[in-house]
Amino acid sequence: MESKIKIDLDNVQETLLLPLWGRATESQKEKPKLVDSKAVEIVNKIDYDFSTIAKNISWVSQLSWVARSLHVDKVIHNFISLHPNGTIVNIGCGFDTTFERIDNGKITFYDLDLPDVINLRKQFISNCSRRETISGSFLNTNWFSQLEDRKDVLFIAAGVFYYFAENQIKDFFISLANNFERSELYFDRASPLGVKVANKKVIKDGGMNESATLKWGIKSPTYIAKWHNKIKVISDVPMFKGFKKGYSFKVKYGLWLSDVLNIMSMAHFKIG
Repeated sequence: MESKIKIDLDNVQETLLLPLWGRATESQKEKPKLVDSKAVEIVNKIDYDFSTIAKNISWVSQLSWVARSLHVDKVIHNFISLHPNGTIVNIGCGFDTTFERIDNGKITFYDLDLPDVINLRKQFISNCSRRETISGSFLNTNWFSQLEDRKDVLFIAAGVFYYFAENQIKDFFISLANNFERSELYFDRASPLGVKVANKKVIKDGGMNESATLKWGIKSPTYIAKWHNKIKVISDVPMFKGFKKGYSFKVKYGLWLSDVLNIMSMAHFKIG
């Protein structure tokens, strides 16, 4: 029997296991909304007790990670239909397997995360000629120089920005606006209420360390657009919009309530 791979991650980085578990769990359902065989493979190879997550994480949280992936996939497909040779940067990639689902055979794709995550990730996910990893904090923008192009770049970030203070995120967004043209930024945002709910229902109940709590929440993306005149809102879509079909009334109601309360949404911005 093949021995499992032990993980050693800091508290915030450990949260990358939550969406990984969410996608793997969905993939093994009878009628999955998302099939991510790579996520299932990784979960089976990791030496980690997922029982606390499986026992305590609500179905709404699990479905949010699935919905988020489907939103990201859709935006990327739209982007590469216009820019088939474009560049995509996956900020805080964790164990994300977006590339496996969306590659058109032409794009250049960068996976960016902290060194301990990248080192662990390399044991499960391989690079190719059009896919590279960048090891470091996204806040240290020296990594911009590693990108071959500064135009037609799509930056995606799933489950990342709300772990940081607003001043850090603001500085980073301004740096993007000052360094890139004809580009886009797509990420999941939490409202102030969403931050409170996530810290209780996801971080605490999922057995994560309290130092990994969410910090940044906003009521509307128009707030971000005021940071720089090159940052424009394209859309802000409630997390479960278009995702409720095929579920029971109870599940639909829970997803509807989450959207009505503005818990989480997917924010899309134009840069430049």
